[in-house]
Amino acid sequence: MIPQFNSDDLQSVKELLNESRKIVITTHHKPDGDALGSSLALKHYLIQRGHQVTVVSPSEFPDFLNWMKDSDQVIDYIKSTRAANEAFATAEIVFCLDFNDPRRVERMMNLLNNSQAIKILIDHHLDPLSFCNYSFSFPRSCATAEIIYYFIEALGDHALINQDVASCLYAGLVTDTGSFRFDSVSPATHQAAAALLATGIKHNKIHDYIYDSYSESRLRFLGFCLKDKLVVLPEYHAAHIAVSKVDMDAYKHQPGDLEGIVNFALSIKGIRMAVLFSERDNVVKMSFRSKEDFSVKELAERHFEGGGHKNAAGGRSSLSLAETVKKFEELLPMYADKLNSAE
Repeated sequence: MIPQFNSDDLQSVKELLNESRKIVITTHHKPDGDALGSSLALKHYLIQRGHQVTVVSPSEFPDFLNWMKDSDQVIDYIKSTRAANEAFATAEIVFCLDFNDPRRVERMMNLLNNSQAIKILIDHHLDPLSFCNYSFSFPRSCATAEIIYYFIEALGDHALINQDVASCLYAGLVTDTGSFRFDSVSPATHQAAAALLATGIKHNKIHDYIYDSYSESRLRFLGFCLKDKLVVLPEYHAAHIAVSKVDMDAYKHQPGDLEGIVNFALSIKGIRMAVLFSERDNVVKMSFRSKEDFSVKELAERHFEGGGHKNAAGGRSSLSLAETVKKFEELLPMYADKLNSAE
């Protein structure tokens, strides 16, 4: 479904962008392909409009995304806090992409909340909080990259969607749709993808950058997860993988190495929910995936301080890794009927 932008808000933003502005674009902690792709695509577009644009990320991003133009200019808040503070201090506009809650920027939350700039949200997650002056939230869109494409179109600037913009947006579409296989994909998604391909981008190279550029250690880590850490609970149509910090260190873990691993557990015949538990500094992060009508968003929100989409959500726990896994397994009887009902 093509996003239908509020005409008054769109006109107000259009007028804001008619003058040269100092703009910051930011996204959620640990940016994925959609987050970084949307951010850099919007930057390339706004620069053509004559704006001064800085992308600030709350943290580092995976190496397999560093092929995007100007990825080397993204300010990592954790590594370059002073530069991030300076960018926000002078910003007239802050675009908040691919997150619906200031808490998603984690340690950068106070900087974002205290900014006096005009804030503009562009996002596709459910239940956005009201923390921006303008909000373009479309949960039915498959990716923020899809919304950015139609946002530029709605502003009348299709001609400015060059290969730099298109390649970043295409990466966002590919990663957030699982290469166009998730339920969220719509005719509007393919229309946007077709228009991006028409610019002459090499979609096969983008796919190679994202999915066929793993390090040897990452591939061996994947094998370790599947051989030694995969737990299948057929009575609940569930599976999980839990990795400790020691496990990740043993395989020289790098940002992005956990990306997609949970989907292997979900790919098992008969499994309708899968979870990846990963131990970080004093917290356990969880990546939930599900099939059909089972909502991992509700489970993550209710029990693990999380949220997201119906079939893809995240959570966190201050318990130990073993205690977190135990808590999850003890919750399964509560959801057994819903997990079985999809049979």
